Amino acid sequence: MRDISVSMRTKTIKYLTIILTALCLTSCGEYNRVLKSNDPDLKLDFARRAFQQKKYVQASTVLEEIVDLFRGQEKNEEVLYLLALSNYENKDYATSGVYFKNYYTRYPRGKYNELARFYCGYGYYLDSPEPQLDQSDTMKGIEELQAFLDYYPRSDKVSIAQNAIFELQDKLTLKELQNAQLYYNLGNYLGNNYEAAIITARNAIKNYPYSRYKEDLELVILKSRYQMASQSVEEKKADRFREVIDEYYSFINNYPDSPNRREADNILKIAQNYVNE
Repeated sequence: MRDISVSMRTKTIKYLTIILTALCLTSCGEYNRVLKSNDPDLKLDFARRAFQQKKYVQASTVLEEIVDLFRGQEKNEEVLYLLALSNYENKDYATSGVYFKNYYTRYPRGKYNELARFYCGYGYYLDSPEPQLDQSDTMKGIEELQAFLDYYPRSDKVSIAQNAIFELQDKLTLKELQNAQLYYNLGNYLGNNYEAAIITARNAIKNYPYSRYKEDLELVILKSRYQMASQSVEEKKADRFREVIDEYYSFINNYPDSPNRREADNILKIAQNYVNE
């Protein structure tokens, strides 16, 4: 019985393999025939079916061939949107962003305008790199998603867009925090890098006041003030330690339960001891 069961399973697998291979060859054969065809309507029909079957590469390849052929015709709106969406589903967000933008620019009142604006921005969000890398796509994502919110404030995708914007802004803030920390670590090497750390951190707080990294930025400012005071010439120390004390109270008022409270308190103690001498 066991040998018969194994034999039946083997035959079943073999038949399934043959069927799947035949289907694949049929599909590939149709795809090649469509590519060679000069009939744009035939290609559009194939692209629709390919998209529904999640064959996004085939769909986008065929649509790229006909997108200009339908220019000035009613079908061009569908072709352009489907081309953008095929690239999006294929995770080619940079290309999809270009086509989505072309769509909503060309058809400002098009029936896919809301989705085109959303996917354009959300694709840049999904493609946004790590903070230490170039953040051009992050900026594009914020810009496109904010425009989407401005145009469609009642869309059912508003909360998704808002959360994506917050995440992108946090990524930009983290990059600025890393820059500020780098300046702080450089200290007085080839100049007053503590001042650069303060300026960088303050600009980040101004630009992204609701970021989750705001406390870290304010701590960098406090520590930089302290280092500048400690390393100042004698005639400037008193004034600069007073600035440290002011910065301390600003930090503690904002974050009374900060995990960095002990470090901040130590800075205050040293500053007060110097000012009260």
